[in-house]
Amino acid sequence: MESVRERLIRLSEEAHDYLGQSVPFLDAPPDPLLFYRDWIGPNRPCIIRNACSHWPALNKWTNEYLREKVGSKVISVAITPNGYADAVLGDRFVMPEERQMSLSSVLDIMEGKMKVGGVVYVQKQCSNLLQELPELTSDMEPHVPWMSTALGKLPDAVNFWLGEASAVTSMHKDHYENLFCVISGEKQFLLLPPTDRPFIPYGNHGNPHLTAHCIHGVYQPAVYHQRDDGEFEVIDLSDSEKVPWIPIDPLDPDLTHYPQYQQAHPISCTVRAGEMLFLPSLWFHHVRQSHGCIAVNFWYDMDFDIKYNYFQLLEGMSDLLINSSE
Repeated sequence: MESVRERLIRLSEEAHDYLGQSVPFLDAPPDPLLFYRDWIGPNRPCIIRNACSHWPALNKWTNEYLREKVGSKVISVAITPNGYADAVLGDRFVMPEERQMSLSSVLDIMEGKMKVGGVVYVQKQCSNLLQELPELTSDMEPHVPWMSTALGKLPDAVNFWLGEASAVTSMHKDHYENLFCVISGEKQFLLLPPTDRPFIPYGNHGNPHLTAHCIHGVYQPAVYHQRDDGEFEVIDLSDSEKVPWIPIDPLDPDLTHYPQYQQAHPISCTVRAGEMLFLPSLWFHHVRQSHGCIAVNFWYDMDFDIKYNYFQLLEGMSDLLINSSE
């Protein structure tokens, strides 16, 4: 097994030699064929400038405009005590309390005019922009034409994001080719390529403090609930299947419990208003933002081709390595 471990370390190092230490920039929307050849096919991230600068949303989506246009609309809002929604807490995978609020109320919270005793994040996915705020779609393109042409499909979902600075998206991966477009403020991403999978605690690389609620890195799902006194409690979803998730905080990794993470090579980038991040499928990512940042992202379903088979093989080898060291 030691020879396999050494080969996986070389695999990661070779990938980072190719990927570099930073996320490259493109200065204009690309030709679809070139974008597929240079970025989607090789599974490489990039930031595209001037790709959505022509959207009216960049100038229109002020708090005043949003109040006037859709302020009375009731939307799904995630509320947590600490800003971490969908994240590991001890031996639980804890999801946020989902509350229905008017967008005006959310903006009041962002501006400090209203307090809820927790951290608020508009982060509901599955096309919440189209489902909950369709009035805003006239201020932007319904899809990204060059991306749709490159992939030969339309996006599966278009999502709207608005959050406080303390709202954090914990590290995870998605089975989507993701275009993340910042409308106002900025997003800070920490990225790890799929080739760093052997060093990321996930599934069988899970929490070392195994209990009945956390067995082999899968966690008892639970949800936050804010009581009448303003305090939060964690309520188990006892009828739900356990969830594999990543317990490590990449901003402050616990290398005592997860020493293998020292071999990972995270790449940091900041995406500012008017820029798009192309986040390739299966890349692990952790996200923060400036206070009140507004963003829209497009999820295009990935192709489950031979590259996905290779990734599954890598996951299986990673599990074998951790099991052999127990």
